[in-house]
Formats: sequence, C-alpha cells, structure tokens
Amino acid sequence: MSKKPTLMGELLAEFFGTMILILMGDGVVANVGLAPRLASGAYNWNTIAFGWGLAVMTAVYVTGGVSGAHINPAVTFALAIKKSLSWAKVIPYWIAQTFGAFVGAFGVWLAYHDGLVAAGMPNVWATGPGSIFGEAFWGGATSAAAMGTYSLGNAFIAEVIGTMVLVLGVLAMGDSKNLAVKSNIGPFMVGMLVTAIGLTLGGPSGYAINPARDLGPRLFGAVAGTPGLFDGSYWFIAPILGPLVGAAIAVAFYAIFVSKHLPDNNE
Repeated sequence: MSKKPTLMGELLAEFFGTMILILMGDGVVANVGLAPRLASGAYNWNTIAFGWGLAVMTAVYVTGGVSGAHINPAVTFALAIKKSLSWAKVIPYWIAQTFGAFVGAFGVWLAYHDGLVAAGMPNVWATGPGSIFGEAFWGGATSAAAMGTYSLGNAFIAEVIGTMVLVLGVLAMGDSKNLAVKSNIGPFMVGMLVTAIGLTLGGPSGYAINPARDLGPRLFGAVAGTPGLFDGSYWFIAPILGPLVGAAIAVAFYAIFVSKHLPDNNE
C-alpha cells in the first residue's frame, strides 16, 4: 500500500525546500555583491539569473516528491484557485515557506558572515531599493539610483507579469493534456523557467516572483541589522501583492487561452 504524505510532512517539505531555495539564491546574491574571489566586474546579471534558476531546480528536486515543492506562496495560491489544492492548506503552506526562507537567509549569514560584517551588513536578502545590486552593478549607486528610473508602480507590474509567466509555465508543465514534462525532468525545466524570467523580465524589480522569497529573508535581514528593509511600502506592494495578483491572472489566462482548447487524453 502506497504511503500518502501527511500535512505535517508536506509543511516540512515546503519549509525545507524554501530554505534550500534561499540558501542558494541569496547565496549567489551575496557571492556577486561581496565578490570575495573576483572583482564585481567579473560577474553580471547572468550569474544572478542562473544562480537562482539552479537554486529552484535543486529545491524542487529535493522536496518535490512530498509536497510538489511549491516553495512559493504565489504557486500555492494559484493551485488553490485552480482547485488542485485545498484552501485549508494555503495559510499553513505560506507560513512554512516564509519560515523556511527566513532560515535559509540565516544560512547565507553563516556562510558569508565575515564579508557581510565587513561590508556593513548590506541588503543581500531582498529585492528593491537598497539591494546590494546597487553596489555590485552600478558602482556604489544610492538606493534610489540602484532602482534606475523604475517607479514602484512599474516594479509592481513587473512582478505581476513575471509571476504570471512563472505560474503559466508551472501549470503547463503539470498538465497531462498539454505537453507535460516527466517528473524527473520537471525540476530542471522549472529552474530554466525561473532563469528565463530573470534574464527577460527581472530588471525593474529584481524578480522576487515569490512572496516568501522576499519576506522571509527581509525579516531575517532586519534582525541581522540591515537598515531600511521595511521603509516605505515597496516591501509589500511589489514582492508580495504583485506575485499574488500575477498568479491569479495566470490561472484565469491558462483556463481561457489553453485549457478549454486542449483535446481530451483519449482523443
């Protein structure tokens, strides 16, 4: 008789998977921003994009067999809207994911402690104004300049669109009526999808596309002594609200433009 994961098992998987995601994802941010081996000019946006894609791939491979490895409240929200997940699991999943992200950020703090302290505990944790990308890619730009000319509204829209693309890809990859991927290649393809989003749509906001990915490390960063992480309303509007809106739009668009036009499996 097959063993079905319990809710506690699923929550532990979501916690652990999101912890791995942030350990590696914020780890590449710290590596690029602090540049411990090479000058920052030796790195570029590709390093960030591929690092995050590999982080997602690894996390999904490790825990996907237990919970499906949502590791993202926006994905959980989308699956609940689609009725592929009970609404009763949504809040527990969100809590597990956010706590896992917090612990993953702690792991980055342990791995890069000396460099972070020497640099004044910069923001390697979360997206938006004040992120370390301002130092790594814009030569010591101020927080405002690091965001370039992108407004909060533009960043919000970028998060909506980026998350919409992410969820559309996830829905398609898991749809047996569409060109669903095999379970053993699924994590790799999701990682490549995240890489593609970073390379194509990630610039305006830093592509959180995952509320837990941004909020959990942001909370840890505030505890660790990084200033300004909760100044203003950016922290909620772009990386939290934006992905949830994008996820809901993706479910609607997939139903309208794809699902209803797919043939039955027996045709």
